[in-house]
Amino acid sequence: MQRDTSGPRRLRARLRGRRLLAVVAAVAVLAGAGAATAVAAGDDGPAVHREDRALPMGGGVRVDTSYFTAGDADTKRPAVLIGHGFGGSKNDVRAQAEKLAAEGYAVLTWSARGFGASGGHIGLNDPKAEVADASRLIDWLAKRPEVQLQGEGDPLVGMTGASYGGAVSLLTAGHDQRVDAIAPAITYWNLADALFPNGVFKKLWAGMFLSTGGGCDRFEPQLCAMYNRVAETGKPDEKARELLEARSPAAVGDKIDVPALIMQGQTDSLFPLSHADAMARTIGDNGAPVSVDWIAGGHDGGDMEASRLESRVTAWFDRYLKDDKSADTGSPFRVTRSGGVDSTDGRTQVRGATDAEYPGLDHGRRDIALRGGTKRFENPAGASPPAISNVPGLTGNFTQLSSLGLGGLSTDFPGQHAAFESAPQKQDLHITGSPTVDLHITSNRQDAVLFGKVYDVGPDGRQRVLPSQLVAPIRVEDAKGGKDVELTLPAIDHEIRAGHRLRLVLSSTDLGYASPAAPATYTVTPKSDLHVPVVPELTTAATPLPAWVWWLPLGALAVAAGLLLTARRRTTPPAPDPTLAEVPLQITDLSKKYGKSDSYSVRDLSFRVEKGQVLGLLGPNGAGKTTTLRMLMGLIAPDGGEIRLFGHAVRPGAPVLSRVGAFVEGAGFLPHLSGRENLTLYWAATGRPAEDAHIDEALEIAGLGDALARAVRTYSQGMRQRLAIAQAMLGLPDLLILDEPTNGLDPPQIREMREVMIRYAAQGRTVIVSSHLLAEVEQSCTHLVVMDRGRLVQAGPVAEIVGSGQTLLVGTEQELEPVLVEKIDALEGVQSAVAAESGVLVRLDGATVAELLAELVRLDVPVTSVGPHRRLEDAFLTLIGGPA
Repeated sequence: MQRDTSGPRRLRARLRGRRLLAVVAAVAVLAGAGAATAVAAGDDGPAVHREDRALPMGGGVRVDTSYFTAGDADTKRPAVLIGHGFGGSKNDVRAQAEKLAAEGYAVLTWSARGFGASGGHIGLNDPKAEVADASRLIDWLAKRPEVQLQGEGDPLVGMTGASYGGAVSLLTAGHDQRVDAIAPAITYWNLADALFPNGVFKKLWAGMFLSTGGGCDRFEPQLCAMYNRVAETGKPDEKARELLEARSPAAVGDKIDVPALIMQGQTDSLFPLSHADAMARTIGDNGAPVSVDWIAGGHDGGDMEASRLESRVTAWFDRYLKDDKSADTGSPFRVTRSGGVDSTDGRTQVRGATDAEYPGLDHGRRDIALRGGTKRFENPAGASPPAISNVPGLTGNFTQLSSLGLGGLSTDFPGQHAAFESAPQKQDLHITGSPTVDLHITSNRQDAVLFGKVYDVGPDGRQRVLPSQLVAPIRVEDAKGGKDVELTLPAIDHEIRAGHRLRLVLSSTDLGYASPAAPATYTVTPKSDLHVPVVPELTTAATPLPAWVWWLPLGALAVAAGLLLTARRRTTPPAPDPTLAEVPLQITDLSKKYGKSDSYSVRDLSFRVEKGQVLGLLGPNGAGKTTTLRMLMGLIAPDGGEIRLFGHAVRPGAPVLSRVGAFVEGAGFLPHLSGRENLTLYWAATGRPAEDAHIDEALEIAGLGDALARAVRTYSQGMRQRLAIAQAMLGLPDLLILDEPTNGLDPPQIREMREVMIRYAAQGRTVIVSSHLLAEVEQSCTHLVVMDRGRLVQAGPVAEIVGSGQTLLVGTEQELEPVLVEKIDALEGVQSAVAAESGVLVRLDGATVAELLAELVRLDVPVTSVGPHRRLEDAFLTLIGGPA
């Protein structure tokens, strides 16, 4: 598909009336004032200058821009427009703009409507708004004296950008014939296909668009209305498709005939490789040079290969804007593959495989027979719990594991999917493209919604990898009488090792998509083999491991093994204590120093917690509470003493820690998932069986009711806190640890949280809560442990601590001077004296009440009353000898 051109295209003969009007408007734009800034140059490059200005776009909308140039102002140069990603601004592409300016380009960046400092509403690259803005920016460039022109009003210009910015590059090239070369990255061809693939609503990504854009009010009204309509029904309609298609590059695909470097992500469930394939085929058919680059990362995370791609974009523009025929634009097709793990930092190495032409997604197909016959499975009521394939913001870590064959995030629930497996592969098989399969699908309802995916299954059957965590949705209409369909699975680049099997899975639900809420029964029968594409012509660059890996002496391995065994003997935990098997927690002489100093954060701490207790852990800042909790959860090791949970000594990673649930410093939730979906996802990520989650029991205790079905973004702070507590309670741990669970809550919400803790302990479990709200602790806790300066001050039942001890509240006519409180504190037989709101709290240590009153009279203290205190706050202040 790669074709040579003799240089930049000449001026198109036809300048439509709207173009002339735009040029006239640009004269007004030039009158706008701008701010010039000198940008520091690199060691070898020229100084880069930046001008910032807001340019009028009509209709009262102004767009914030930055213009970058370097070198001789009299030199004519090509121009480049760089668009930013959705939710970003011009500042996100500043570094790339400066580099291109230093390479001899006039570079203009801008914040799209509704983003950064630009006005207007978000139109998702509306041809009448954002795309028209890009044309007006080209008008502006045509008036710059340093920009090379091909004719009146026609600058020599290229466009690049990622995601949202990549789409506007394609759209502008289709709407404005002055664009001469483009380099879009990780973007879409048809936005309707991206958000409604095969008629299924991609609800998670669509919701994230809305949230990232700042909410409905920031969008054009018709877009907001479309989203609300589809999100409510869960099914896209024709009007919604038409709206998004009109804002898609595919709508003007037949007019995009400029050299295009297409860079698309392999870990991208938002804009998958099929979009890049459609771009390449269409633009190539128009006669333009095309190169396709499948990068390692994408919207789901992974390595974005930014430095390599920026270099390739520069070379692309050098070739097609500067007409530099020596510029190395790279191979027509390149795919990044995993090359193992770097032993120095544990990061995945990547390498490129190339081909002399772009092969498409269905090249060199091979047929893989599937076993399993006909399978029957259910779509549960409410489509819950949903299967998990991909979660934006979470999947990036798992895609790296998948690339190394180490497993992933995907979860399919029993009874909600059908699986068909191949025989073990006799030799390695590298899939490059989109597998397909013919299926016969029957539903007991009119429509069926299914989600197809192909796993790489290891020889033991337990190791499963879902390449790039991708899934293909499909809506089958009129399925009640049975229907034959061809399912096209996601495009991937993945190697199946000899001995591994391919597993085709059809699931009735998926976390990222909207499934029918009504229960249904599906029957699926494969009608063909699994057709997988291969590209044997791809040449992969080698990335050999360091030489020492191969000649590492066996003797060194033996020494390492010996050290490992010795270390294991040294760290062997003590045997369980059967007498403590029913005791949730016992801490004995626990100590922890600050780093390598001789100061202690916790010293000689001992206390015990029994079943059914709600224990309040109290202490001023620096008392050692957080350090104690971290040791209790196995996050850090003590310097002395021990912690036993149900008789088992605690060590980092100890199995007994599975009986502990913790809520520390809040919890992060995906805002567009429901409460239940967030908990299901969290539990699946632990790798533990779904039936062990006890989600319903945890939610019943949390008391969220019907709110569980709503998106978390609609929750109040109190509801989020209760959902976080429910997350900590998943699996119904025997010991629940809560650190400041009432932070940020109003009084009614605090009361609700108190009831949650009491209900949980009432079932025979144990709760430890650390809090600064002493009045709340007094009402919700049954027992207390008070710490100060790392040591235990007092432990026991709340009622005993509040009402016990020789502590008196001495009422006074007015607030006492600090010096007078100090004199009372120094009296013989007085352990401590602390100023209180209505007098002074005095803790006796040998003195009688009569003796104390005599001394107070001698000191001229204006006493109005004397009596025992009854508030936890008073007791706490007395115990620690001052305010927290």
